[in-house]
Amino acid sequence: MKNLFFLVVILAAAFSCSEEKINPQIEKNSVQGEIPSNESWNSKILFTEDGKTKAVLFSNHFKMYDVQKITLLDGVKINFYNSEQKNTSWLTSDRGKVNDVTKDMYAIDNVVAENDSGTVLKTTELMWRNTDQKIVTDKFVTITSPKEIIQGYGLESDQHLENYKIFNVTYTKNRTETKK
Repeated sequence: MKNLFFLVVILAAAFSCSEEKINPQIEKNSVQGEIPSNESWNSKILFTEDGKTKAVLFSNHFKMYDVQKITLLDGVKINFYNSEQKNTSWLTSDRGKVNDVTKDMYAIDNVVAENDSGTVLKTTELMWRNTDQKIVTDKFVTITSPKEIIQGYGLESDQHLENYKIFNVTYTKNRTETKK
């Protein structure tokens, strides 16, 4: 009986082993096989110049890649500050990317930028150019301000949305005409 018990245990162990291999999950948002060098959740990053706050970036999740020299962001919010340290504009997007060499930032999917004067920019994708601190895109944009609504393709603006230019305007409406 004892030998029969050992035989059953050995057979059960032999049949429970299989050749099926478990493959690790590969993240779809990774950068061509590179593993992130740094990763963080619910982060707050402060950008300063000469001791003054220029911007504060909040991200639900970010991943830095040293070889590719990019940082990928999920759940992005950025507050921009003027020379008096006042938060004058902000931007949100579902995703983002930072070129770690040029420090240019790309906002991707459900991009909304707004300033403290009530001007709102909506688009699918834009880039904040570090060299001149301008917002640019060639995508469809809608700008809604207290004075007007403008839609079109392509935009260049300062980061505070005070001076903007839409290159291919497809719709305009003066908002002061409708208020009586």
